[in-house]
Amino acid sequence: MIEHKYRGLRSCVRRMAAVMIFISGGTLWAQAGPPADSNPNATARVQAANSASSSIHGAKPAQAQQAPNAPAPAAVPAPPSTSDQAEQQLRQQEHQRILRVIPNFNTSYIQNAAPLSPQQKFRLAFRGGIDPFEFVAAGAIAGWGQAEDDNAGYGQGAQGYAKRYGAAYADSADGILWGNAIFPVLFHEDPRYFRQGAGSFWSRFKYAVSTTVWTKNDDGSWGPNYANVLGNIVAGGISNLYYPSDNRGVGLTFEGAGTVTAEGALGALGVEFWPDVSHKLFHTPLPNSSQDAPK
Repeated sequence: MIEHKYRGLRSCVRRMAAVMIFISGGTLWAQAGPPADSNPNATARVQAANSASSSIHGAKPAQAQQAPNAPAPAAVPAPPSTSDQAEQQLRQQEHQRILRVIPNFNTSYIQNAAPLSPQQKFRLAFRGGIDPFEFVAAGAIAGWGQAEDDNAGYGQGAQGYAKRYGAAYADSADGILWGNAIFPVLFHEDPRYFRQGAGSFWSRFKYAVSTTVWTKNDDGSWGPNYANVLGNIVAGGISNLYYPSDNRGVGLTFEGAGTVTAEGALGALGVEFWPDVSHKLFHTPLPNSSQDAPK
C-alpha cells in the first residue's frame, strides 16, 4: 500500500517537473525565379525592335531606363510560415515558470496556436527532459523513497539511492518521450496544454480535467487524448525492466497508468488557475490569451 502511494506521489511530482520547453524548428523558405521564355524567336524579335528604336531615337530612352539614382522597388515580405509562427510561440513559452522555478514550458496561452512539426515535438520533449528542475525532482523523489524504504529491493545506502534516482528519472523520461513526442507525432496530437483562461470557474475546471483524455489535434480539432493515456501505459510497462521483482506486473502497470492519468488532471488544474493565483498574491499580470473554445 505504501508503495502504491509512493508511486502516485512520484508520478505527480514527475508530471509537474516534466512540462516541456521550447526548441525551435527550421524556417522553410521557398524562392522561385522568373520563368524562362519558352519562345526564343519572340525574344529575338523583341530585341531587334528595341535595337531599331534605339538607333532612331538615340540612347536617351535607354539611359532613362537605367537611371542610376532611380530607387529600387520595395520587396514585399513573404508571410510567415506555419513553422515560423510555431517557433515564435515556443520562444515565448520558453520563459514560463511557476514560482520562477517549476518549468511551465508546455503550456500555451493561445488556443489557436500554430501546430508543431514532428521535429518540434521531439525537440520540445528533449528540452523538457533535460531541464535542471527535472534532475532536482528526481533526487527529491529518490530521497523520499529511501527514507520510506520504498522499492525495498533496491536496498539502502548510496547504491540504493542511486538505483532509486535512476528509476525516478527514467520514469519521467519515458513518460515525456512517449506521451509528449512519439505518440503525439503518430496520432497527430498537440502535446501542449491550452489554457482556457476565461469563463466561469466550473467551465474552466471541467475543461482542465478533461484535457487528460481529450486534446487538441494538429488540424485544430479536438479528440481523444491517445498520447497521454497510452504514454502512461507504455512508460509503466517499461518500468518493469528496472523495478524490483516485487514491484512489477501487469496489474501494477495499469493501476499506475490510471493513477498518473488521474493525477494529470490535478496538474492541469494547477496550470489553468496558477496565473490567477499569482495575480492575486503577487500582482503579476495575467497572460494575454487568444480564446478559441474547444469543440
